[in-house]
Amino acid sequence: MNQIRKLAGQTAVYGIPSILGRVLNYMLVPIYTRVFEQDEYGIVSLMYSFVAVIFIMLTYGMETAFFRYSELSEKRNKVFNNAMLSLLFTTSLFIFFILFFPAQIAEWIKYPGYGNFVIWIGLIISMDVLTAIPFAKLRADNRAKRFAFIKMLNITANVALNLFFIKLCPAVIKHYDSGIFYDFIKLVFDPDIPLISYVFISNLIASALTLVLMLPVFMRMRLDFDLKLWKQMMAYGLPLLFAGLAAVMNETLGRIMIRYLLPEDIAEAQLGIYAACYKIAILMSLFIQAFRYAAEPFFFSYAKHQDSREVYALIMKYFVIAISIIFLGLMLFIDIVILLIGKDFRSGIEVVPVLLLAYMFLGVYYNLSVWFKLTNRTRYGAYMAVFGAALTIIFNLILIPESGYMGSAWATFICYASMMLLSFILMQKFFTVKYNYFKIAFYMALSFGFYMLSKAISFEISWLGWIWKAALFIGFIAFIYLIERKNLKELSG
Repeated sequence: MNQIRKLAGQTAVYGIPSILGRVLNYMLVPIYTRVFEQDEYGIVSLMYSFVAVIFIMLTYGMETAFFRYSELSEKRNKVFNNAMLSLLFTTSLFIFFILFFPAQIAEWIKYPGYGNFVIWIGLIISMDVLTAIPFAKLRADNRAKRFAFIKMLNITANVALNLFFIKLCPAVIKHYDSGIFYDFIKLVFDPDIPLISYVFISNLIASALTLVLMLPVFMRMRLDFDLKLWKQMMAYGLPLLFAGLAAVMNETLGRIMIRYLLPEDIAEAQLGIYAACYKIAILMSLFIQAFRYAAEPFFFSYAKHQDSREVYALIMKYFVIAISIIFLGLMLFIDIVILLIGKDFRSGIEVVPVLLLAYMFLGVYYNLSVWFKLTNRTRYGAYMAVFGAALTIIFNLILIPESGYMGSAWATFICYASMMLLSFILMQKFFTVKYNYFKIAFYMALSFGFYMLSKAISFEISWLGWIWKAALFIGFIAFIYLIERKNLKELSG
């Protein structure tokens, strides 16, 4: 229980600023979906889908390899140097191609004339890659507050710059024609370029700020490259490249395929609607991401303890309780949550419960993934992720032409559910943990059952409906507390 309290505290330290930052970031969704047309927002979503895929390729599992070998090796600084020098070399090659061939890349992704977007996106990715290992070092050194502060500052700067460029600058240009402030706006803002350009420009400036703040960590790097150690790290990390690449493809490939599988006259609009509603489902991923930030170094550092597997089992149970509460809360009050996005984008609300359930399965999979990371069988992680990616491609190809973005949501659901089940099956062979499978399945099913109950019983008077939903939510939490009250008292004590 002491270890679980420690992990919960770390998750809070990582998670609360991250969630607050993401809440700020979510302020952009109402703006984007009210300022941009559906097809314009589709372009933004597609570009960031490419960002996610390329980021995984350029980090090639080195972040997790850093955690693993930091625990195994007494020379943590040498592990840091190896990881940094490796990423610095490969990222430099990437920047070279981006700067010298932007027009050709834009043509290749079927966005001719958008070479400047390619350059901006390439620089954003490069700076994020170069800060990946410094962020990992902060986590490994248990400097969670410093980590959270810089992440929060990055998001805050990005949001503030978006508000400045997308809302303030056009308003000043429209209503004023002189003055010091007007002259400054004219100096930094060009009304003749597409307004969505400033989405990427804002991100670029925020990423540059993060890179500057990470310079003290960079300064610890030395030109001390150990080829033998690097080969060991690559052997461990490369399977995670394929696992990570497949995993991010599972999340982003549906959006990319919507753009290229549907008729051109509706593809980007459909993508925009789907991407906007996807943002609501990503609220579930905020907790999952915060948990992963805290759990990954914890799992590695605690593996040497005799009771480690019992602790992992308890962590899984409490994790499932948390995501079940999040699922039910979002779905009971979806009529309020949906107001985050513009009216023209709300027709895609039907994808939200499907995607939330998919994220629940993904969260369980992340917990289960401890087995192949701790046993150095990372190739199995790659196999499962590639299997998931194959399912994503197959079901998107089948379902998108028939069902549009709803087909992509179901493809995501099938992918994550299958990966979770496959990981569970393989885990029984290599690294048995006695999870309380009954309670895990029960809590997830119960949250879905409470949601279906809210749909089955409705009230014509709106305030009675809200009271009913609030009662269901409180009742669900109270029911869990009654079952877990003994363990929860130990945890809080």
